[in-house]
Amino acid sequence: MRIRGLPETMDPYCLREGEAATLLAGHPWRRFAVLGDSIAEGVGDPLDGYCDLGWADRVAEALRAQRPDLAYRNLGQRDLRTAQVRETQLAPALDFQPDLALVACGGNDAMRPGYDPDAVDRDLTAIVTALRDGGAAVVTISLLVMADYPAFPEWFRPAAVANMHVLARHTSALAAALGTIHIDMADHPAGRLPDLLLSRDGLHANARSHAICAAEAIRRLGAHLR
Repeated sequence: MRIRGLPETMDPYCLREGEAATLLAGHPWRRFAVLGDSIAEGVGDPLDGYCDLGWADRVAEALRAQRPDLAYRNLGQRDLRTAQVRETQLAPALDFQPDLALVACGGNDAMRPGYDPDAVDRDLTAIVTALRDGGAAVVTISLLVMADYPAFPEWFRPAAVANMHVLARHTSALAAALGTIHIDMADHPAGRLPDLLLSRDGLHANARSHAICAAEAIRRLGAHLR
């Protein structure tokens, strides 16, 4: 199936009309915070036929459609490693006093030589634990793993893909141990065709990727509510 350029509502991996409203009807959340790197920030190229919003912003929009007084703060910033997210974003997030928090990071650790998954686990655990102790339900994500990352030199591409799979497994295990609301995107079938998901830089998600991630996040939140 050719996806590029089709309206978002026809994409088999995206939300159907009215689906978000049905899934999130009556949700209890009033303060939503997002922490992380470029994935959280919403970096990526626009794409014809797709809404030009990052996936976390899309989730906030869907939550606010059901609760117009929802307060939202996105602290996401590109290029940060997990330790830097903890150092620079955790305190502001706690000050915001969210009752729902989304944490999306680790990719900048995994996509560098010398990736230490245990160190990432420690920082992510500290972030999640602090947010939960502060009263928030915490959403985590195992990031969508692409079949290739053209941004990197050929010698590092296989390692980048392998590292991203390790990150996904570690994040899923950590989520199970900590009891987060977890979105597992790692093996999503859309990742098999990265040219339809990546921005021109060969690394960041495009608008279709954000649409797919938002759909899976909203569906997971809906399942949690049920």
